[in-house]
Amino acid sequence: MKSKRKTDHLERTANNFRQEVISPAKVCGITNESETVKRLRLAVTNKDFTFKAGQWVDFFIPEVAVVGGFSICSSPGLLEQEGVLELAVKHTVHPPAHWIHTQCSLDSEVALRVGGNFFFDPQPADSPVNLVLIAGGVGINPLFSILLHVADFHRNQESEENGYKMGTVKLYYSAKNTNELLFKNNIFGLMNEFPGKITCSFHVTQPSSQICEELQPYITEGRISEKELEKHVSKDTLWYICGPPPMIESISKLLENFGVPTDCIYFEKWW
Repeated sequence: MKSKRKTDHLERTANNFRQEVISPAKVCGITNESETVKRLRLAVTNKDFTFKAGQWVDFFIPEVAVVGGFSICSSPGLLEQEGVLELAVKHTVHPPAHWIHTQCSLDSEVALRVGGNFFFDPQPADSPVNLVLIAGGVGINPLFSILLHVADFHRNQESEENGYKMGTVKLYYSAKNTNELLFKNNIFGLMNEFPGKITCSFHVTQPSSQICEELQPYITEGRISEKELEKHVSKDTLWYICGPPPMIESISKLLENFGVPTDCIYFEKWW
């Protein structure tokens, strides 16, 4: 039997920061991000609704008693410009995820409340840093939000002299197979738009078929290696990790063994 701790989002995150405001939202887009993941686009009309890249929402569904918890996978900039945010939700028997996959439709009405202590929100006067983002499975969601936020910084740097000066970002993204690597095309687009500034290494641990030619240069079979990660250790690097708890624990311990200060390692355990 699964422990309650693994399924009750509100209890699990009780000590996390939460905004007070609960905002109504309407589903304005639904696409299949993979065979098991649906990507929702939600329109939020409350002008006071804001979030930082990496945070999650409490997800309230009128006809479902259980409150969901899903990391936002879009950038704060998209909310500012278009009044929308996106979630990518894997199908499970958990009632909120099950509702999204079986009953949710365009114009479905829900409510959202932002929370979470895992985010990247540098201010203009902050010193530049490099980021290493390490994702396992659907743990990509908050890290993809951070990646999009970084891309916005790079775009703004070209037009603003006084904005935050962003360093480089390396994303390591591990999943069972290539079908489970979410946002692939978006990530390729960012790598092409910002060569050298945004780079990515995909890893598959249980490939189910031959890896297609287009993906081969970017994909390694097997887990992310210690040697790879050690190359990025520096005093100007922040590490963000999201995925299954065993993966987070092993990578955090590895980084500490490399001498990375604990205040440079941020993680979100996604059960």
